[in-house]
Amino acid sequence: MLQRLLPFACLAMAVCAQDVVPVPKVSGPVPVTDKSHIFGEAKSNLTPMDLSKSGYVEEEFLISGTANVYDWPSDGQLTVKGANNPYTTRIVVRRPADPAKFSGTVITEIPNIARRFDWPMIWGFSKEYILDSGHAWVQIGMPASVASMKKFDAARYGSLEFNNASKACPGESEDGMRYDMFAQVAAALKSKSAGMPLARFNVARVFLTTQDTGMVTYINALHSVKRLEGGKPTYDGYLIKVLNAPGNINSCTRALANNDPRRMLKGVDVPTITVLAQGEVEGMAWSRLPDSDAPNGRHRRFEYAMAAHIDKHAYTGLASFADQTAVGGAQGTPDWPFNARCEPEINLQEEKLLSYAFNAGFWHLERWVKDGIAPPKGERMVLDAAGKMPVNEYGIGQGGIRSPYSDVPVARYTTASGGPGNCREFGSTKPLSWTELEKLYGNHTNYVKKVNDAIDKMVAGKWVTEADAKRMRAELTK
Repeated sequence: MLQRLLPFACLAMAVCAQDVVPVPKVSGPVPVTDKSHIFGEAKSNLTPMDLSKSGYVEEEFLISGTANVYDWPSDGQLTVKGANNPYTTRIVVRRPADPAKFSGTVITEIPNIARRFDWPMIWGFSKEYILDSGHAWVQIGMPASVASMKKFDAARYGSLEFNNASKACPGESEDGMRYDMFAQVAAALKSKSAGMPLARFNVARVFLTTQDTGMVTYINALHSVKRLEGGKPTYDGYLIKVLNAPGNINSCTRALANNDPRRMLKGVDVPTITVLAQGEVEGMAWSRLPDSDAPNGRHRRFEYAMAAHIDKHAYTGLASFADQTAVGGAQGTPDWPFNARCEPEINLQEEKLLSYAFNAGFWHLERWVKDGIAPPKGERMVLDAAGKMPVNEYGIGQGGIRSPYSDVPVARYTTASGGPGNCREFGSTKPLSWTELEKLYGNHTNYVKKVNDAIDKMVAGKWVTEADAKRMRAELTK
């Protein structure tokens, strides 16, 4: 009863209404030598990248602190299940070498850990935009990747841990500790204290992005209570791939029931932008929220027609095949990084629509936070009464954000493929024959005009950046 009467007090194991986030201990950058390098370093990714050509450097730091394990009961009141568990994680920082060329924006990524090592999927999609814009990019190491990192380089990564000292849940490692860690990484990135990763840089905005459901948990359960000095938010905006239900708050809990109100994205005091591909819309229709400009609920949802859940560009940021092999996580071949083939066999989609979509999302997020310019409101894709998406003869649905890929097709597209494993997530492209192309467009000149008209509409609608519009024209009109 006392907790209900005094909701802003710190009571027993309840979390304060605003819990000041401590700045964690930072060590590094960790030296790179002939015998020890960063796992997943850019120069040896599946698609290698020489960051120095863009005026960038890559560094790795170790972050240490203590983290609580939380419960998040149905009333939404966050409580502490186990306090002050020690952790050490790693962050990888890619930033301009010259602080004067830094934009002020940091894009922080929660990597995908489906393969039990850190896989920066969003970097794979948006690396060109990040580098062109002068942004810094930071990857946060996950609890699930600790064993693989120690196997990769015991000397370099031997101190990594998420020690469940309070034994809030069974087992040695506790995934629920990552939420406090997320907050403390943001505090370190914004800190001007000596030794902090970006202390020499004028950090104005830190965004968080991922496909991982843990970010939705952080937004819904922790964003409003984990605050920096002066009550400022840890993260200044969120870009969400897919927008699924929140992940588990700790390793003991079960997934939230379908009718649980905690599943829906909560309005917070910073903007959230969700980007969905056509292939994700049916499954994620339940998470649709109205676009909003409310101060505590600024939100946009962008649904892009034609795009599949994932394409080849997501895999370009994977660690080199040699590094994956060293941790026992390599699958398939560098050209087909999966253990099983699809049926029938396909090639991963090469169209860059998802990259353009995420780039536009980051661009709008920055304008919204920095300049107060709200993004446009995107049309939703059409679902029938049964929740299914009707598609035309080219596999493209109605509505959504349109592009040359959807409105000037040169192929038949699928947003899910047959076969085992991840095949249902893969899109495929079957090029149209010359006869079909001539019937549609008559000649190449007519086709190019239609492509340029479609790109002009995207530019006018603010659905693609100017730089990506140029890339799209070069790709589609050659």
